[in-house]
Order: sequence, then C-alpha cells, then structure tokens
Amino acid sequence: MRMRLKSLEKALLLEELECSLEGENYIASLDIGTTTIRCFIYAVNRDIAKLEVVGTAYDQVELVYPAPGQVEIIPAKLWDSVLNTIRNAIADAKLTASQIACLGISTQRNTFTCWNRLTGKVYHNFITWKDLRADQLVRQWNGSFRLRMLKLGASVLHFITRNKRFQAGSVIKLMNPQVSMRLAWVLQNNSELQRDVNDGVVLYGAIDSWLLYRLRQGLDPTRVVEHISDVTNCTSTGLYDPFGQEWAGWALNLFSIKKELLPKVVDNAYDFGYVDESLFGSAIKIGCSIADQSASLWGNCCFEKGEVKITMGTGSFLNVNTGATCLASVHGLYPLVGYKMIGGVSSRSTAEEELVYLMEGASSDNGSIIEWAISIGLFSNPQDSSAMALSVSDSDGVSFIPAFSGLGPPIRDDSAGTGFIGIKASTKREHMVRALLESLAYRVALLYSCALTETQYTFTRIKVDGGVSRNDFICQTLADLTGLAVERGEITDSTALGAMFLAGLNIGVWRSKRELIDARKIERVFQPNPANRIKCIESMRSWERAVERFKRWYIAEELNSLN
Repeated sequence: MRMRLKSLEKALLLEELECSLEGENYIASLDIGTTTIRCFIYAVNRDIAKLEVVGTAYDQVELVYPAPGQVEIIPAKLWDSVLNTIRNAIADAKLTASQIACLGISTQRNTFTCWNRLTGKVYHNFITWKDLRADQLVRQWNGSFRLRMLKLGASVLHFITRNKRFQAGSVIKLMNPQVSMRLAWVLQNNSELQRDVNDGVVLYGAIDSWLLYRLRQGLDPTRVVEHISDVTNCTSTGLYDPFGQEWAGWALNLFSIKKELLPKVVDNAYDFGYVDESLFGSAIKIGCSIADQSASLWGNCCFEKGEVKITMGTGSFLNVNTGATCLASVHGLYPLVGYKMIGGVSSRSTAEEELVYLMEGASSDNGSIIEWAISIGLFSNPQDSSAMALSVSDSDGVSFIPAFSGLGPPIRDDSAGTGFIGIKASTKREHMVRALLESLAYRVALLYSCALTETQYTFTRIKVDGGVSRNDFICQTLADLTGLAVERGEITDSTALGAMFLAGLNIGVWRSKRELIDARKIERVFQPNPANRIKCIESMRSWERAVERFKRWYIAEELNSLN
C-alpha cells in the first residue's frame, strides 16, 4: 500500500512537472570533475530562443594523498560539497528547489568507492582515476601468461570470424585509470570489505552510481534504493563489454569480482527518479546521468557520425562519434558507448531510441601542466601564456615533454619522464612557454592521427572545449597541424551544458536535437594557415625525437615503490 501511494505521488509530481514546461524553465546541471564541482542553473525558453545561465556555484574537489601515488576523495566531504554547491547555485539564481524543472548530472569516470547497502557505511575513500596503487598488479597482469593466452585466443577467433570484438581483445592492455585493477586491489587488501562481500551486502559504484544512490536516499542512509549506473560511466571501467552491452564475464572471472557488487546498467534516458525532498525542501526530477566526456559530446552537439571533439581540461580527451558501429582499436584508442537512449523519462519527450559509440584517446596531462608552469613562475596567468608564445617566432630549438602521468597513445609509455630539452644560452622564458604549449598541441595531434588511422573517416572540423581550449595559441597550432578548422564554443563548460541539454531533452523542455544545435553558440573558429603547416610539422618531428630521449626514464623498481 505504501509503495502504491509512493508511485501515485511520483506520478502526480511528473504530471505537475509536464504541465509547467511551457514558457521559461530552469534546469540545474551538476558537473563533478577531477578538481572542481560546478552547478549551473540555466533559464530555457524555446519560444523566444532563450538560453541563459542565471545561477552558478563552484567548489573544489578536495584530493587527499595517503601515500605516494595514491589519490583519494573523502566521500563525506564530497557529499557536503555537492549539496552546498547545488544549494548555492539555486540561491544565486534567486530560485527555490521547487522551481527547478530537473537536474542533469555529469561526473568524472572511474573514481569509485564501495558501501554497505544496509547501513550506508563506506568501506574506503573514493579511489580516483589518477591513483597508482594498483600499478604493480597492472604490470603483473599485462605480463602474465593468462592474459597472453587470452589475447592469443582472441587473435585466433578474430582470424577465424573476422569479428572486430575479438580484434579488440587481441590487443587488450590493462591500465591504471581503469577501475578493474584498483577494485581488485581493494578486494584483496580490505579485510572488512572481503568479509561483507561474502555476506552479499557490498555495493560498488563510481561517483555517478554513489551520487544517484545518496540523492534518492535523502537524509536516511539506511534507505535501500535501486543500485544503478549509466552506461557511459560503466563503459570505461575495463569491466564492461561495449560490444556485448553487458558487464564482461571474462573480466569478472579473471579478476575475481562478483557481479553482485556491480550496479544495474541503465541508459541515459532512464527514469532516474527524484532527489529526495529532505535535501533541498522539494523533490527535484533527475533528468539524466552521463559521464563527463559523453556530456561534453552533447555540449558540443557532436551528434553525427564522424564528428570529433577534443576536451582540454585536466587531461585531453579526443572523442570521435562512430555512430552505431563499435570499432575495435589496435593503435591505443578505445571503443566506448557514447550515449544510449531508450525514450525520454517524460511522456512529452521526443528523445529518440539511439545507441552511439565513440573512439576515445586520452592524454592525462594538460591542465596539470599549466598549473605546474604557474607554480614555477613561467607565467602567472594562463591567459598570458598565449601572448608570450606568440612573442617569439619559434621555441629556439627547445622541446618540452609533458609526461607527469606517462605518455598515452600512440606512444604508450607509463615510465616516460617530463622535462625540457634543447635549452641554450639564447633561450628565454618565452621560448620555454612556447615549447610547453606546443607540446600540449602535439599530444592532441598524435591522438588525431590515431583517429584517422582507426576510423578512416574524413573529418571536416574539430570542436574544442575545456579550460585549456581558451588558449588561442594551442587552438591555432592544432588547426595548423591537422589542417582542419578548430571550432570553439562560447561556453567553456561544455560538460555541464551537455548534461543540461540531455536532461532537458529527456523531460521535454527541449523538443529535438536540432533545437540544441541552434542553441549552441560558436565563439571563434581557428582556420588552418597553410603557410605555417610545414613549419609546425617540422617542429613536431623534432619534438618526437625529443620524446625518444624521455621514454623509459623511470626504471620499474622506482615505479613499484609507489605502491
């Protein structure tokens, strides 16, 4: 009886919501990144083509470092920051929670914790995607006989069937940013967790899953709600098979991870329910949950097959929309589910049933390099760095290798070192700044070259977003290197924008993707300069030679000491 009344109550809330969608609507968008939590309140009125940010709030994600190489987030502090950020954004918009049509949520991927479904107790801090505690396990498994046999078997099956799913398996490589090895490490090293796993009361979740659980629980941590995670957050964990659209049984068996730990995988137009009214005074419809890079894809309106966007934030992420085709990779890019829609959560929604895949390549160091450059005094404001780089005609033969987290695809060397090379008596600070900024563009250009090889698509332009995309020098260098126009939107925070777009489409505030494309505004397009192309390519070739000097800089024993 109680459940029936609850269902009736939610049905009435949804009916009331849909009746209020005419005219101006307010959509909240929460974005939890690697270093910041942001909430934006958007005022949307389709009838007069209005899209305006009317409220904002920010907070820092407080990272803790319990040991060298370990990077964590305290769940209680993250929870308090999330609640405060949402409250402050609503207050900044001079609204109340009852006036918010829905909440869109985007989150960083592969940062996870485990908690008790009966008591709400968390067993450990969030272990972030930058954490290296499982590095020794990663190395052991990548060199293990079992994994070699698995790859050999996949190679044979690919030869027989020509199925690209097996081709992907034949070149599989475990990585620290994936969840798989870090979760296996926790299960091996946390005795309390081991005991409760056997009792069947433990839940695993990345930030999206944990947050959805807590928001629907409200102030009662013992209230049991549906344990879910959206497909875009699951697909990059190393435990999910994008080809088969399910948790990968071979991975769970190989790493001794029980499927009962894992959330139900749902699409991005799933009925995520409501933020419990105990948190903000009124229930708020959760319009969507989506991983950060997929949200950025929506924010840049990359809806067509062959469109490419590059997010340049803490790291650089290149994503190519491959449509309904999940492409296998042999050059270091990874096939992921970009987004999945099975109708909207509102009867007014026109969200189409759709499954879109991505190819993704990542360079972990980007914004972190900029922050480091500020900390050592190369420049005091990131906005100044572009003018400094342009004040000299070249880097005076100086190269910079950005490898705080190693060098990703296509180089794929976790032990590479970071540093300048080629410094002479004539070298000025401006030369070093130019070399540093060039290196960030070169890493992205390498990812783009991988995308050309993997997809064999013909690209027409690159859309960029993220804080580092505000650097004109990097954007122009990228245009010159690729020969493509580089398009930068007015709104830097495309992740939050994308979550808002998707949430609004799901509940019927937006009628179609066409409206989203029309609502997105372009701030600047950087056209490639043919006169600079040869010079840029020659400079990049010199940088690639410098990279060879920095490969395998750290010996294995030094890396293992991080664990």
